[in-house]
This record gives sequence, structure tokens and C-alpha cells, in this order.
Amino acid sequence: MARSYDQVCPIARTLDLIGERWTVLILRQLSFGDTKYSELLRHLPGIPATVLSDRLKKLEEHGLVEREVYSEHPLRAGYSLTAKGDSLEPVLGALAAWGMEHCLTEEETRLVRSVLPERVLTSLGLDG
Repeated sequence: MARSYDQVCPIARTLDLIGERWTVLILRQLSFGDTKYSELLRHLPGIPATVLSDRLKKLEEHGLVEREVYSEHPLRAGYSLTAKGDSLEPVLGALAAWGMEHCLTEEETRLVRSVLPERVLTSLGLDG
């Protein structure tokens, strides 16, 4: 279990919820439309499967993600953002825009723009 900042501060409380390693990147992939566990593993290179499971459970417990079983045998589930989770899109967009401006080289920025779907660039405010 991650340690809490234990502060009455909206930023600290938000970080208590989504500040653990990998969590924001899982939210990113869900916002891009990945719904299957295998898709999330494939698009998050380096994430341990146990960490992905743990983070998804935590996000589900806090109402940011919903899980829908689509096969009982073998057990398979899809994941999607709830309205509460989807409301983080402007935050993800702001992080992406800031990172594009301050953390990537021009070549990396071109690469990112070339691989992201237009709808994602638009939703993140990076289409300009």
C-alpha cells in the first residue's frame, strides 16, 4: 500500500489516488481506448503484471475505472474509464502538452505526433 501524504490539500489527495508509479500511464492508455488487460500490458512496456493488476483494482475501488467481465471461461475482463476517470482528461492533456514543450526534443515531439491518432492529439490539445 502506498503511503499517503495525509494532508488536507487537493493536490496531495489527488496524488494519493493517482500518484503511484504507472497509474497515470494506465489512465493514459485507457483514455486512448485500450480496454483489455493484454493491450495495457503491451502498451506499457516494463510494467509488471502484478503492478498493473494492483493499480487497476485501486482505480476501480476509487471509481475511476470500471471492469466488465466479457468471458467467464477463461475469465476475461475489459476496463474503461468511468465519468470520474474520464474527467481527468484535461489533466492528462496538460501533462502531455507540458511534456511536449519542456521534456522532448524536436525529433521526439515529431515522433509522438506521428504515432498518436488525430482524435487523441485533438483531445489533448496538441493538434495545433
